[in-house]
Amino acid sequence: MDSDGAEPGTVRPGGRTARVRAAVLQAAGDSLAERGFAHLDLADVARRAEVGKTTVYRRWGTVTSLVADLLMEMAEQSLPRTETGSLLGDLKANARLVQRTLADPRQGALFKAVLAAATCEPKTAEALHHFYDIRVKEWAPCVQQAIDRGELPEGTDTHEVIRALSAPLYYRLLTSGDRLDEAAADRAAEAAAAAARAGAYLRSEGLVV
Repeated sequence: MDSDGAEPGTVRPGGRTARVRAAVLQAAGDSLAERGFAHLDLADVARRAEVGKTTVYRRWGTVTSLVADLLMEMAEQSLPRTETGSLLGDLKANARLVQRTLADPRQGALFKAVLAAATCEPKTAEALHHFYDIRVKEWAPCVQQAIDRGELPEGTDTHEVIRALSAPLYYRLLTSGDRLDEAAADRAAEAAAAAARAGAYLRSEGLVV
């Protein structure tokens, strides 16, 4: 814990401290993408960021705290949702954003490293869940707007639609190795939209018994 009671890496600084944080997080992301979580080292990150090791150790303390802060930064810097006026248009815009991120050589490798770390590091898992919670909440209003327009049935779980949209793209990244292109993104959007229209994502209280 820092002297003010905050967890290491959770305070949002300004000025020079903000520049140091940005440099360290960039270096941490580069290292994760290149070498994976198992080889992430605070001293190496300090060297890459051209800051003192003491600064990195004092501020973050552990690699898991550093990764948690990196995920927070990624969530905060992610692009806002695009609203096209239709459910399918909105879902395709979201899917293509996910696709471009995961297909990027650096970002795709970075997400692979973080996802792998989350399977064995509770703090990383918590930070990853928080990252996706922020992103799902950012896009869920597009689904609610589709409900309001009458495109989807009342009682549709907005968050589940967004999760279902991203799932096939992460499957390609982590499991199948299939091509991650715009066609894959569009298919994921079309499948999620069709399932949502058919009532696949109705909340239990929205079901007619």
